[in-house]
Amino acid sequence: MSTIKDVSKYAGLSLATISKYLNGGNVRSDNRRKIDEAVEALGYRVNRNARSLKTNRTMTVGVVVPTLSIPFFGSMISALDQTLRTNGYTSFVCSYDFDRDLELEKLRVLCNNNVDGIVLAAQYVSAAELNEIRNARGQQMPVVLVDRTIAGFVCDSIVIDNLNATYGAVEQLINSGHRRIGIIVGPMDISTANERMIGYRRALKDYGIPVDADAVPVSESSLSSEDGNFNSMVQIGKYDFESGYRLLNRFMEMEQPPTALCVTNYDMTMGAVTAAHERNIVLGRDIGFVGFDAVDLCRIVTPPLSIVEQPTMLMGQRAGEILLRRMAGETQEYHQIVRLKSHLHNRIVTLG
Repeated sequence: MSTIKDVSKYAGLSLATISKYLNGGNVRSDNRRKIDEAVEALGYRVNRNARSLKTNRTMTVGVVVPTLSIPFFGSMISALDQTLRTNGYTSFVCSYDFDRDLELEKLRVLCNNNVDGIVLAAQYVSAAELNEIRNARGQQMPVVLVDRTIAGFVCDSIVIDNLNATYGAVEQLINSGHRRIGIIVGPMDISTANERMIGYRRALKDYGIPVDADAVPVSESSLSSEDGNFNSMVQIGKYDFESGYRLLNRFMEMEQPPTALCVTNYDMTMGAVTAAHERNIVLGRDIGFVGFDAVDLCRIVTPPLSIVEQPTMLMGQRAGEILLRRMAGETQEYHQIVRLKSHLHNRIVTLG
């Protein structure tokens, strides 16, 4: 079996250069070519098990998200993986498809395979369960939460400023003359959905607009993900396409439909846009509209739609940077929450 010294001799490069490249670091293009040729000619393979025994590190990171089907997580994972790969780490990406048991299973499998850290977009796992999983090896493995937080779980979190993102979206609708503003929001047991609900209600209150008496109280974080009252300006979906589709139809079937709508994630935005198209409703003209993250789609429809764009690439990059520091042993400001600003692409037409 060939060794890294054989690769170094064959390529005519130093061991440091060979090691840096094989661990994901950047080297000059001509050196990459020489190393690739040497590795192929010699049949060299990195012995990760031997390296793990020697260093007590596997140079691997687990990434667990609820779905891989939406651009939000794909974009975030791309930036995260690039940040980790540049520093010699390999990412193992898992989706739990919005399934509680699968979320726990994926986390346990990654820990049992001795990943050095985990980046998690959680939905169902509790603080107690996650502490048990990450401490199973007898040491506290670094965990960074993205997009959502977990009450009572001490770790770093990278999230969007959800409250102000939704506040700004609703404020734009109010400034355009709308007073009957509906919202399609996610399950109240997810921190992002709860924060977006607070932003919606706060905007209405600050502008003296009566808050819907049927609206779901934001303090009841244990509420189910089922939809709210039929006539409520607040409708709770499941962060999926079907929720956006069905709940836009529900709004339009009201005796007094909203004059404007805020839809608070990508899949539900896509569902709402599809339902409106089937009803021959022109969003942005017939009804005020602000969606989340479907930037490319909403640029090509006529008229272009207002969209809250979340900084997904920056979220992945920052999560990777913080995790790298934790895996290197840094403990300063251990329980930090980084809130990133979103951007509102405002194409709202003033109500005439």
